[in-house]
Amino acid sequence: MASSSSTSGSGSGSALTERRGIPGAQFVEDVQTYLTQSSLDVGSALAFLQERLQQYKVVEMKLLAQQRDLQAKIPDIEKCLDVVATLQAKKGTGEELLTDFEVSEGIYSRARIEETDSVCLWLGANVMLEYSLEEATGLLQKNLDNARASLEVLIADLQFLRDQVTITQVTIARVYNWDVHQRRIQQAAAPTAQE
Repeated sequence: MASSSSTSGSGSGSALTERRGIPGAQFVEDVQTYLTQSSLDVGSALAFLQERLQQYKVVEMKLLAQQRDLQAKIPDIEKCLDVVATLQAKKGTGEELLTDFEVSEGIYSRARIEETDSVCLWLGANVMLEYSLEEATGLLQKNLDNARASLEVLIADLQFLRDQVTITQVTIARVYNWDVHQRRIQQAAAPTAQE
């Protein structure tokens, strides 16, 4: 989705920008200048803009999927932090912790947890490691901070992308309307020329 050099200098008031590999859309103020400078006819310009719009839509779908994954991941990390905090609070009291944990989706089992100094964290890819409670808290907090930061970046990327989609849709409408206007002018001039 790299920006083509043929469209970088057309008659617009705003410069092309890019955000994390997402090319910026160009607002076209003067369609005639845009078509002349880009050496495109109306059909080619519309095809290029429609293709760019489809590329934006594909990127938007990917970003939305990433956003959903992160939004699901953050509560899980917070739950893990709460569990580790509970274990730390019970440490030294000598009392057992009675809890229900999820074995599989919708299947729970009751467990009695005696005083412990460590927990096992599932890291993914069939890897589980044992950490001290302090190390686990640090790791989980770091993961939570990273997930929240990634979510903020994703939200900013989505906003940038939505702006580019809007600009591209407006540009498509302007080019199409300009073409319709030019055809009407030519049709109005044609009967006059025949007389």
